[in-house]
Parts: sequence; C-alpha cells; structure tokens
Amino acid sequence: MNVSDAVEHRISVRAYKPDPVPRAVVAEILERAARAPSGGNLQPWRVYALTGAPLEAFKAGVAQNPAGEPMEYAVYPPDLWDPFRTRRFENGEQLYASIGVPREDKAARLRWFARNAQFFGAPVGIFFCLDRKLGPPQWSDLGMYMQTVMLLAVERGLDTCAQEFWARYPLSVARATGLPEDHMVFSGLALGYRDPDHPINGWRSTRDPLDVWCDLKGWE
Repeated sequence: MNVSDAVEHRISVRAYKPDPVPRAVVAEILERAARAPSGGNLQPWRVYALTGAPLEAFKAGVAQNPAGEPMEYAVYPPDLWDPFRTRRFENGEQLYASIGVPREDKAARLRWFARNAQFFGAPVGIFFCLDRKLGPPQWSDLGMYMQTVMLLAVERGLDTCAQEFWARYPLSVARATGLPEDHMVFSGLALGYRDPDHPINGWRSTRDPLDVWCDLKGWE
C-alpha cells in the first residue's frame, strides 16, 4: 500500500470487531511512527497502550463517572465561528444520520457520544501524552506522531479513531497508566479492526475543495 492509498483509506472508525491485535503489531507501529517529524528532535511523545484486562478495568471505572473530570484543555474554542462552526455542525449531522438518529433525539445522541468512553469497542486503547512544560510546537509534533501511527495502522490492515475526548478524563488516565504528574493527556486513540457492516463506518466526513483554503502563487 502506498502513502496516498493509506491517506484515502484512513477514516475515524467508530465500530470495531472484538478481534485482538497482537502486541508485536502494536509495538511495531508505535516504534516506526517515531520517525515522524520532531522539531529539534525533542521527541515529545509519551505513549501508553492498553488492551485486555487493564483496558476493561479502565473503561469500567470511566463508566462510573459520565460527567467527566476537570478538562486538560478546551478541545474547541468557545463560541466557535464560521466556517469552523458550520463544518462541525454538518459533520455531526452526517454522523448521526448514518445511524438513523434524528437531531431531536438528544438521549440517543448522548448514548452514542458515550461510546467514546468505550473506545467504540476497539480492542486497543492508546493514550498520547507529553510534558506539561512543552508548548504548542511540541503539541504539533505529537499530532504528527499520531498521524503517522494512524497511517501505519492502515498499512497493517487496522483502523483508528483519534479521540480528544480523553482530555475529559485526565485523572482516570493518569491512574490507569501511571502517568507522571508533570505530564498531560493530549489525546487517545481507538485501534482495531473495523466492523465493515456497521452503518457508522459507511460514511465519510466532507472536505472543502483546495481553492477554499489554499493559494498557489507563482505558477502560470
């Protein structure tokens, strides 16, 4: 599989088969992803991968606290403005339409949102963390590391869903992983084999065309 195919194939998968992922495969993906760009070669990522009993125990604990904990950071700016507000709104509408949940059924939407806390049934949950004293450039590096993980997963026949949702549970993540106090939770990632029959995996989020957000200058 070439890079273009991996980029095209990668989507945020929200329903997984229970099939386990071998430890060697997970370790290989995480290690190879460390070739991602890193300013000054700081390699700011600290990664924890859970499966089996540790993952089930973690999910059970989180399920007892649906309200969440003090957030690590605001995932979205307050009073989101256009075009970002419209993009987010349309994305949500498309997602819930794929599983037949109307906008007025708030309870059903909340139940689906709560599936974040179960990693959408994925057999592997991964947390990406970094030292609190690092800044936005290192957050960017960690994001590039995550993207590399996701593309390598596609190459191995796996699927993923990045989850900033886990910024809602920093204390629970720290307890489950032994995360040092001077480190923060940046994001989580569901990893596993997609359920091809589930309708929520049958849609793709839209992207604006190139000319909306890119200027190419100097070409005739």
